[in-house]
Amino acid sequence: MTPRAASPMSSTEWGQLLTLSVLWGGTFFLVEVALMELPPFTIVFGRVSIAAAALLVLVHARGQRMPATLGGWAPLLVMGFLNNLVPFSLIFWAQTQLTSGLASILNATTPLSTVILAHFLTADERMTPGRLAGVLIGMAGVATIIGIDAFAGSTANVLAQLACLAATLCYGLAGIYGRRFGGNSPIITAAGQLCGSTLFMLPIVLLVDRPWELPAPSLQSWAALASLALICTAAAYVLYFRILATAGATNLMLVTLLIPVSALLLGTGILGEPIEPRDLAGMVLIGLGLAVIDGRPVAAMRRRLRRPDPAAAK
Repeated sequence: MTPRAASPMSSTEWGQLLTLSVLWGGTFFLVEVALMELPPFTIVFGRVSIAAAALLVLVHARGQRMPATLGGWAPLLVMGFLNNLVPFSLIFWAQTQLTSGLASILNATTPLSTVILAHFLTADERMTPGRLAGVLIGMAGVATIIGIDAFAGSTANVLAQLACLAATLCYGLAGIYGRRFGGNSPIITAAGQLCGSTLFMLPIVLLVDRPWELPAPSLQSWAALASLALICTAAAYVLYFRILATAGATNLMLVTLLIPVSALLLGTGILGEPIEPRDLAGMVLIGLGLAVIDGRPVAAMRRRLRRPDPAAAK
């Protein structure tokens, strides 16, 4: 299946994108629980390795087969490197020096990075003024939700901020590179990418975290890690590659604008956290940005404004 031009997405694809944002928005809760007892790289390794194992079982159960040659595995290893290993490592390191709010705002620049990269690296996902304006409006909405406090000390730790921005470039490149898997089964592509990520993460975990020296985690941490792996990684990446195959890289990366909204609504619904006026304002801006990117609501409004008034014609 060949990815089509960047917009507009169908209602099914918008639904898939919203579902993906909910799956990834939930990672904030699960990672917070797991970090109480486990170091970051161990969590990343557990996340990708458990997800890879689950998807390999599913591939076998469906009667499908993973690639049998190095040539078949090479693109999947590249995808795991671009989409998991490098950005995960950069963001984890950056968050040791930045507030989570500022890191989230920088992460929300992923669609902007992807729009720019896709304009120069693809023939069918060109940048348009409307798409660029929509991304910028959506980013303003993310910044509004997180609040101005996130920018405190933003002039310091420039390297950490650059690391976050470099991670967004990796995500953008991964989305564009992943277009080549459009004709493949999303399950096989997701499983192969996660196998590659597991292979890359293993020596890092052994050298940095030395997991054999860690105390045994509690059942709560295991449950959080399993949910993170099976729901927020295995299921999410199957959906990721399904959207990428039909909607394109730039549309797919809009999920980073929706993740803060999903995390906010999950926090309200599950933890009873209050919604502040700035949250509502931010969600309105994100919705407006997505409407501008999609183009159809704006076009409908223009047609309505241009429609002659029947009363005036009499």
